[in-house]
Amino acid sequence: MTIAEQILAFNEQLELDEALLPDRISVMNPFRGEHADTIRDVTSRFYRKFYSDNRPRHLILGINPGRFGAGVTGVPFTDTKRMRDVCGIDIAIDPTHEPSSVFVYEVIDALGGPDTFYSRFYINSVCPLGFTRRNEKGNEVNYNFYDDRQLQEAVTPFIEECIERQIGFGAATDLCFCMGRGKNFKYLNALNKKNGWFGEVVPLDHPRFVVQYRSKRMQEYADGYATALSRSMT
Repeated sequence: MTIAEQILAFNEQLELDEALLPDRISVMNPFRGEHADTIRDVTSRFYRKFYSDNRPRHLILGINPGRFGAGVTGVPFTDTKRMRDVCGIDIAIDPTHEPSSVFVYEVIDALGGPDTFYSRFYINSVCPLGFTRRNEKGNEVNYNFYDDRQLQEAVTPFIEECIERQIGFGAATDLCFCMGRGKNFKYLNALNKKNGWFGEVVPLDHPRFVVQYRSKRMQEYADGYATALSRSMT
């Protein structure tokens, strides 16, 4: 099987029992939701376009999917605009704008564009399914797996299984890149010490942090990302 076929099979089998989760927290699984058929079509075209081979890639792991990026397209850190305008794949869903995607595609451009980038890297998240929490106003908002100790403990076995399965695609394991220098890195680094998956976990600033708090220095951060990721390209 090509990496594309393995990724698609992995996505199709993603499932997490909500009964394990704390109150008011729900799983966001784009492959089981309202637009699941459209998302399966988009991810099929995306991964078969960029991953129809068996070349080892280095993993880049974010936190967990957000509602307007992978929650809509099925591809981490790729909103509908980047999917259409940069990757050349139309998506029959109302347009979405995910700020983190803007930064990630600045990095992709700095490293030679999507064909070059995706031939060397595979982006997902430490937890490949997202979460929402109902706030005091009754609205569903994005929620990180580590924002609640009970949630983190509940999903850790699922996270470990998912990382091991993705390494099984034939990932390069000398380096793994972690989006998020704080809690996400601390958590992933601890899991790596326990399981011995990677030679080193390299922390990177999370794209949302850059866009939200360092937008005037976005190019500087994109260059820093490119420099760090280039370690795996030598």
